[in-house]
Amino acid sequence: MLQTPRGGAGTGTATDRRLMSIGTVLNALRDEFPEVTISKIRFLESEGLIEPQRTPSGYRKFSPEDVERLGHVLRIQRDHYLPLKVIREYLDALERGERAPLPSLGRQRGPGDAEGQEELEGPTAARVGRDELLALAEIDEEQLTEWETYGLVVRLPDGGYDAEAVTVASLVVELGRFGIEPRHLRAMKSAAEREAGLVDQVVAPLRRHRNPQTRAHAEARAKELAGLTGKLHSALVQTALGIRLP
Repeated sequence: MLQTPRGGAGTGTATDRRLMSIGTVLNALRDEFPEVTISKIRFLESEGLIEPQRTPSGYRKFSPEDVERLGHVLRIQRDHYLPLKVIREYLDALERGERAPLPSLGRQRGPGDAEGQEELEGPTAARVGRDELLALAEIDEEQLTEWETYGLVVRLPDGGYDAEAVTVASLVVELGRFGIEPRHLRAMKSAAEREAGLVDQVVAPLRRHRNPQTRAHAEARAKELAGLTGKLHSALVQTALGIRLP
């Protein structure tokens, strides 16, 4: 008989036929999330994002609802870079029937901000902790320390990391599979900093404005410019390699 957490359905034959092994779940998710792994699914379970049923021998069995929730978690991670704790609280609120807005990663108020400035609307997510970054990127302490040495991943003053560090770390891992080592990426880091400086020149006057709507416009403009510079960089690399653009 299967154990059914979260007040799940009974263990009738029809229900049993709907349950999937972790391998089947992995195959179902890989079309949209090609980087997902069994260890990632197990980690999300350990963090309370999903609670699959268990057979008496300890094997995980996932319902279609579990797979749907996994898809939500992976999609929010990919598109919004939110920490797992925030994602869990958001999805739990939705399951309770609450109308919860999706949090966003907000900029902390710095010493240069004017007193009395209003915060940007909407809840903000916490920083990513070191252990969570290691688990999400599936790397070890030695790798992360090396990447910090090269400036690829930067620890924040509070000891955590901006959620974008998860994306950077995951991409460094992927490049490593092609034999590209972190030390090879220093030139790319320098180029990115020059591009960021160019974008900052454009949006800096808007960011210093007292009007919160103007500051929000500055962040939107910065994201737009970052996307355009990223596309230009990709096109230039493909052109240099002689790759025909789609």
